[in-house]
Amino acid sequence: MPTNPFVQSPKDRPQLRPVKTRFRAYMLGEAGSSYSYFADNHFTLIEARRTEERSYKSLVHEMAMCEKDIIDTLHITSWDTDHCNLGDLKWILDELRPTKIEYPGYEPHTDTARECLKVIKAYQALCVLQNRKSKLIKVDPPYISGLASGAHLGYTDIFFHPKQLREGNSNENSTVKLFRTGMFNVASLGDIGHVDIGALLKSSKIFCNEVDVLILSHHGAENDVNTKAFMQAVKPKLAIATTNYSNMYEHPAESVCRMLRSLDVDLCTTKRGDVIVESVRNHTVAYQATTYIGNPQEVEWQEEFRSKKADLLTVSGDNLRARYQAGIRRP
Repeated sequence: MPTNPFVQSPKDRPQLRPVKTRFRAYMLGEAGSSYSYFADNHFTLIEARRTEERSYKSLVHEMAMCEKDIIDTLHITSWDTDHCNLGDLKWILDELRPTKIEYPGYEPHTDTARECLKVIKAYQALCVLQNRKSKLIKVDPPYISGLASGAHLGYTDIFFHPKQLREGNSNENSTVKLFRTGMFNVASLGDIGHVDIGALLKSSKIFCNEVDVLILSHHGAENDVNTKAFMQAVKPKLAIATTNYSNMYEHPAESVCRMLRSLDVDLCTTKRGDVIVESVRNHTVAYQATTYIGNPQEVEWQEEFRSKKADLLTVSGDNLRARYQAGIRRP
């Protein structure tokens, strides 16, 4: 019988290893998104956003908790201003000095977006002059198609989208990435909402079996990705939505909140404070999610979870094959 290249024998499987892992969703106090993911001493800031009154202090504190004075990667999912603000971008580049920038693969569609791209390229030129490490990655279809296929149960990040670019809709060209260098995995969906992109993700056994924390697409808006069918396929332990206190765009949508409750998926928002997810004890199996209120912050809610990676690496070979074998398609 031919072997399945996606399912390793027990001796070839990756071994659970302790990785201190932290994810944080920042309360901006206005419309927009900002997150960070820290694992294996690598700090990624997701989206080029920060606010002086709210998220700035939290971000500085988070970097201190991770013993970092610069960020390793700036990952931007979209050119829209709630994901990449020109003033915030300049501050991040000047003060946090990322050594790698992953920026949207579609062409900037506004004057402000085009200015953001100019600032990013000027930053790289400055790094070259100053002999500082700097790498720019345009996450577009050629870049994604040139990557090696991702192996299941690994500790390597995976890009899923844009597999192709769609004209006239920047939301559907958002970058989708699975951050999995830590002991729990975080999926970032940007603003995608098209049923075809949802189907692409549902067709991936890696995505459906390995997402612990799901950043809801488009801040939790009602669309063809934030659906019951999608959540039943992906089965996240925790869903995250960024929103401001006044909830001017009604994010997350009440219908999405009800759907997640019906599936017993815990939903955390940044409406009243930051959300922190962190590995606990020996940093191999359990992680803890905490939502906070205000600044200084007080705990609003706290829950502990077991990572999917830990579960999958302890099941039998037959059970693992059953999860990964049927209808396998990989990005």
